[in-house]
Amino acid sequence: MSAHGGSKAIIAAFLANMGIAIAKFIGWLLSGSASMLAEAVHSVADSSNQLLLLLGGRRAKRAATLEHPFGYGRERYVFAFIVGIILFSIGGLFSIYEGVEKLTHPHELSEQWWWLPIVILVVAIMLESFSLRTAVVESNAVREKGQSWVSFIRHAKAPELPVVLLEDIGALVGLIFALFGVTLTVITGNPFWDALGTLFIGVLLILIAIVVGIETKSLLVGEGATEADLNRIIAAIEKGPEVEKLIHIKTLYIGPEELLVAAKVGVPHDKPLGDVAADINSVEARIRREVPFARVIYLEPEVFRPAGQQQLSTEAVVLKSSD
Repeated sequence: MSAHGGSKAIIAAFLANMGIAIAKFIGWLLSGSASMLAEAVHSVADSSNQLLLLLGGRRAKRAATLEHPFGYGRERYVFAFIVGIILFSIGGLFSIYEGVEKLTHPHELSEQWWWLPIVILVVAIMLESFSLRTAVVESNAVREKGQSWVSFIRHAKAPELPVVLLEDIGALVGLIFALFGVTLTVITGNPFWDALGTLFIGVLLILIAIVVGIETKSLLVGEGATEADLNRIIAAIEKGPEVEKLIHIKTLYIGPEELLVAAKVGVPHDKPLGDVAADINSVEARIRREVPFARVIYLEPEVFRPAGQQQLSTEAVVLKSSD
């Protein structure tokens, strides 16, 4: 996985979640806290998600084949979408079920081990804070200067870092909900607060799952270059003497760090074909300098005549270039 895939953040989150999950399960078994069980399942779901993200990054590295000529880069989007489904089902729905169950059938906390969930949750908050900090540092390395976090999550083409950020934020807020529920239950002796904290965790996970699902669905359907990158590509095509006019252009991400550019460009009607081919190569090199992840470029030359003269169409002469 490339650096942009945020593998360091994913591994940090996986290690933190596995350790926290084990501690939470022990806390639940000894204390009987519903919030602890919901949080334990949440951590297991998060750990599974990090493994899925790593697997998606590994599978995306496979070489292109005849059946998949543009490679497997978009598999990272598929696995990120699966992560959203797991968060929604295993994390969110289970927590809501557990919360409703404890509301309808209250269960007192263990008098002997009432303190254990609080200790575990406080330690878990510190570990999750470290995991979130790692994800923030990794994200800042690729986040554009001045870009808001909301914009980064919505428009990032590599899905791993936004997903890990959302997971870590959700985990941290969920831990606070659990700590709130357990603490009030210990103070008041009323298990209602523990069940309420569990419900809050479930609703939070479902909301995060919906955001992850919406964003990864957009990537799966297919997104083009950002406005800033598109403008750089257009400028790279038009600023040289080779092209008389850019007729139209389309872009598509075929992987998180692989952009396809297809454009029809007007060239002088009296220029020899050999010179046109050399000009096209020059334009492609200029595009790659401006936007390095524009790795698959198809430029179609069209005979162009100045305004006032009839524009003739050539047969489709397509000169392609790819890495």
